Amino acid sequence: MNRTKDRVLVRGNLTPLHAFSFASVTGIVGVSTLYIYANPLTAFLGASTLVLYTLIYTPMKRLSPLNTWVGSIVGAIPPLMGWTAMTGQVDFSSLLLAGILYSWQFPHFHALSWNLRAEYSRAGYRMIAVLNPRVCTSSTLYHTLGLTAICSFLAPILELTTWSFAIDSLPFNLYFVYLAYKFKVNSDAQSSRKLFRYSLLYLPFVMLLMLITKYPIDQHSLAKDTSLLKLLETRLEHLNRPIKKVNKNQDLNKSTFD
Repeated sequence: MNRTKDRVLVRGNLTPLHAFSFASVTGIVGVSTLYIYANPLTAFLGASTLVLYTLIYTPMKRLSPLNTWVGSIVGAIPPLMGWTAMTGQVDFSSLLLAGILYSWQFPHFHALSWNLRAEYSRAGYRMIAVLNPRVCTSSTLYHTLGLTAICSFLAPILELTTWSFAIDSLPFNLYFVYLAYKFKVNSDAQSSRKLFRYSLLYLPFVMLLMLITKYPIDQHSLAKDTSLLKLLETRLEHLNRPIKKVNKNQDLNKSTFD
């Protein structure tokens, strides 16, 4: 494929053994780092992305058009890992954040793959854009509608963001829906290209808006205190212990001299 022909492994600049060795070392180091410095749940999610991508998603490209749905799960896990690293748990808000990344990948990848259908077909990849174009364009529209519902209703309802996010993100989502609709009605190179390019802008803009309008942490209930805050408190207590001992000794010496 033209899209991948210049990659170092394809060109033979790296041998499969070198690539496997590097991936194994970085994977083990990465998961171990998450286990030690974050928590076991985040490390488990990190290991899951490696397994899903290498052992399930990649082989599925030649076996089933459902590979895009599995690959989207892989892309949705990283924000979930950020949440679990902070809180030590998975809740509805974290799944909502992952849902944004999951749904975003459908208009993004379907628009990308549309103009590469001939190359995917020659390479033997069973992409939905090749095998069922109607499902490709329909799922693109459905997921942009899903993004609109997540951003304008579920995110503020679940206190992931304030209601300002629902209003501020609405124009971005409506335009996304419009481009997806145009892609469904008139599925050509121009409509897919516009949709793909906008998907590259959509995600950072919406993430930035979400950051600006995030729900204030001090307004959450005490039951939602994060493990990171508890960890910081524990470490601060640990740091204060020797200081307290020194102060006690100083007070004892002072009282002795008095």
